Amino acid sequence: MDGFGAIIGPPAWRELTALGRPGTYEPGEILMRQGDIADQVLLLVAGRVKVSLVDAEGHSMLLAVRGPGQVLGDITVIDGARRSATVSAIDECEVSAVSRDSFLRALQAMGLHNELVRFAMRLFRESEELRLELATLKAGPRVVRGLLRLAVSTSREVKSIDIGLSQAEFGEAIGLSRASVADKLAELRSAGLVNTKRERIIITDLPGLRDRASR
Repeated sequence: MDGFGAIIGPPAWRELTALGRPGTYEPGEILMRQGDIADQVLLLVAGRVKVSLVDAEGHSMLLAVRGPGQVLGDITVIDGARRSATVSAIDECEVSAVSRDSFLRALQAMGLHNELVRFAMRLFRESEELRLELATLKAGPRVVRGLLRLAVSTSREVKSIDIGLSQAEFGEAIGLSRASVADKLAELRSAGLVNTKRERIIITDLPGLRDRASR
C-alpha cells in the first residue's frame, strides 16, 4: 500500500474503508468521470487506475497512475467542485465508496483533514516537478524516467512489471509521439530492460533500468 493509506497507517486506513460500500471495477471501466458531481470518494484498496483530463478541444491527457492506498476524488469533495478528471481502471480494482459527508466527518474526527490536504498538494507538486523535468530531457532519458515513475507507482518489487498503459498512452504521459516512444522502447528491448507486446509495456529488468537512468 502506498499513498495516503501509507501515511496514516493500516489501522486508520481500515477505519476509513470500513465507512464505505465495497465495489469492484474491471480493467477499462470508469470509476469517476470529469465534470460529474463529487458526492463521494473512492478509497483504492487494490489495483491501479489512470487519471486523465480532457481539454476544451477534446484532447485527452494522462495525468497520473495511482495504486492502492490512494483516495480518489478527495479534493473535489473538500472544495465542493465537480470532478476535475476521469479515473479509469488499469487492473481489476477494489474500492470502498464513502459518501462525502461521512468522509469529511471522519477526517475531522480522526484529525486527518489537514493531512489529506497536504498530501494532495504534495502529489500535485510532484506531478508538476516531473512534468518540468521531462520537458528538459531528450526522448531516450525521458522514456526511461517515465517508466521508472510508473514502476514505482505499482509499489511492487517483482521480476516484471506491466505498467498498464499502451505505448500511445505512455507517450501522452511523457509528451512524446507514439513513434518516438516505440523507437526508444526498441532500444530498451534490445538491452533486455523491457518487453512490448500487444501495445503493452513490460519492465523486465527494473534494477537495470534504474542503472540506465543514473548514467
